[in-house]
Amino acid sequence: MYRKPLYLALILLALATLACRITVDLPFNQIKTGPTQTMDINIPLLKETGAVADVELAFGAGRLNISPGAIDQLITGTATYNVPEFKPQITTEGTSVRISQDESRFEGIPTFGDDVKNTWDLELGDAPMNLRVAAGAYQGRIELGGLSLENLRVSDGAAESQVSFSEPNQVQMDTLRYETGASKITLTGLANANFGDMIFKGGAGDYRLDFSGDLQRDATVNVQSGLSNVVISVPEGTAARLTIQGGLANVDRRGSWEKSADTYLLSGEGPMITFTVDMGAGNLELNN
Repeated sequence: MYRKPLYLALILLALATLACRITVDLPFNQIKTGPTQTMDINIPLLKETGAVADVELAFGAGRLNISPGAIDQLITGTATYNVPEFKPQITTEGTSVRISQDESRFEGIPTFGDDVKNTWDLELGDAPMNLRVAAGAYQGRIELGGLSLENLRVSDGAAESQVSFSEPNQVQMDTLRYETGASKITLTGLANANFGDMIFKGGAGDYRLDFSGDLQRDATVNVQSGLSNVVISVPEGTAARLTIQGGLANVDRRGSWEKSADTYLLSGEGPMITFTVDMGAGNLELNN
């Protein structure tokens, strides 16, 4: 009568014992460097009048610098590298432009030494575009002020990145989406991005979101993160409403934020920013 439960128990015990003895050896591959090379990047404007370019920048590990400044071009700049596999590949099809690096030829998991060089210095033109930046473990300095971004999506791994909008976006941005991992991310001048919706998803990291700039219309912001430190700054005089969800550990208010239950309010005139914050645990700092 008790044989089936006993057999099941023995099977589960055997599987657990076997699992404890399993080891996985991951193949690591030390990257071999060569002569430092510099590649010029020049991508012309779309031929179709009024067309919106779909631009994707797929960057691996290294340093990524993006700024406005391309004159009568969609993208200009240079890529500096000393690993042949890091040579950028440029593909264009219709309104789509992709600059990427082929890391598929690495066997196993690549390890990076201090002698590895991989830097992109890119300038973007002010023609209308949907911009996507996909990067790995990198250091980024990204300035997007004064461009004409209709959508922006950034995804990265273990990054240390600063993204700024020092001037207003020239068109209304539909969605700004940023997804990151265990990173240190600073976003500044976000009101200048002129987005309708913003989604920020983080893991365990240090995230600073600054909404200074010229807020031209109502905007919604959804922030989701795990065990992290999140700082949200909204200038004095800007109307804001923030609702908290999840198991947030601590909220620190500074400046003029007022609390009512799980809602935090900032009085002001003109358009309003409506925040929803969902944190598993960590610290949230609200300031002006």
